[in-house]
Amino acid sequence: MQVWANALLRELTQRGLDVELIAPKPVFGKIRQSWSGFGKWLGYVDRFLIFPRHLRAAAAKADMVHICDHGSAMFALQVKDKPVLITCHDMLAVRGALGEIPEMRTSLSGRFLQLWIRRGIQHATKVACVSQFTLDDARQILKVNSNLCKVLNGLNYPFQPLDAVEVDRRLAGMSGIDRPFIVHVGSSHSRKNRDGALRVFAAALKQTDLQLVFAGGELNRDLIILADRLRVFDRIVQVVNPKVEIVEALYNRAVALLFPSRYEGFGWPAIEAQACGCPVVASDIPPLTEVLGHSAVLHPLHDESGMAESIAKLSADREFRAEMRQRGLENVQSRFQTARMMDDYVALYRELVPGG
Repeated sequence: MQVWANALLRELTQRGLDVELIAPKPVFGKIRQSWSGFGKWLGYVDRFLIFPRHLRAAAAKADMVHICDHGSAMFALQVKDKPVLITCHDMLAVRGALGEIPEMRTSLSGRFLQLWIRRGIQHATKVACVSQFTLDDARQILKVNSNLCKVLNGLNYPFQPLDAVEVDRRLAGMSGIDRPFIVHVGSSHSRKNRDGALRVFAAALKQTDLQLVFAGGELNRDLIILADRLRVFDRIVQVVNPKVEIVEALYNRAVALLFPSRYEGFGWPAIEAQACGCPVVASDIPPLTEVLGHSAVLHPLHDESGMAESIAKLSADREFRAEMRQRGLENVQSRFQTARMMDDYVALYRELVPGG
């Protein structure tokens, strides 16, 4: 979300708007930086006890406040007498806290946090949902409608086709990639379905000579065991937490993005890949059906053999790959340009601050 917020800051500044981006800064969190245990709670002190004072001071001087990540929606409750816009990227964690997504069940403190987030979203003047699926989810869960609207995401980085020399330069220091590959971008969270990606890849290997590149978080122990059991571990390359320039090069070089997610709020990697001319093979879950439509090869979540067949076809059939490449580029260029997204947000700002 930091990349998205920085993109918003950059684009709004270029349009001449007076904007300031603020976020919690580590104070107590410096003592022990951790996502769990004592370090996590020290971070909560910075976020929930120190940051609200900073936010209130900044909001007092502003015409409105835009909370860029619904995960910080509780801060809307701190803003008095100013319009608050929240961008809602998904309701998946909220649904997990409600027990609706078994893979995303949370602890007691997590359930309290998600309740707090729901209250903040309900309190906001306006909530911009990044897809129709997220909008429908928010309506159902929050039992509100009047403050909800849809603003489809645009690219938060200028992903584009690169020439082969530039791709070679960016990937030059990367070991392990020695043949054509498909790429998966994301984490090892179960909703990203990396286990499904491994099974699809194993099936595709019966017809191809590919590698599978995982870009993002490291494979966890269960996934490594599965890869070994499927006898594909020696065909896997892990690129852990790569910079965006490396991800762009991987999209440009890959035969396809394999994106068999179980749950998404939008699915950024799919349009990032398409913007680079990389065909996409994905699950037909909402919102991917909305975001991709006929511009990608979509299969039911459990149709892993069908996904494998599509990977094999993209690998062997140049005309088919060229067709899907062109469809993807047209999808992004016509629907997901950053300028279109910014036009929508500026229109919302003007609605919330007439004459501002």
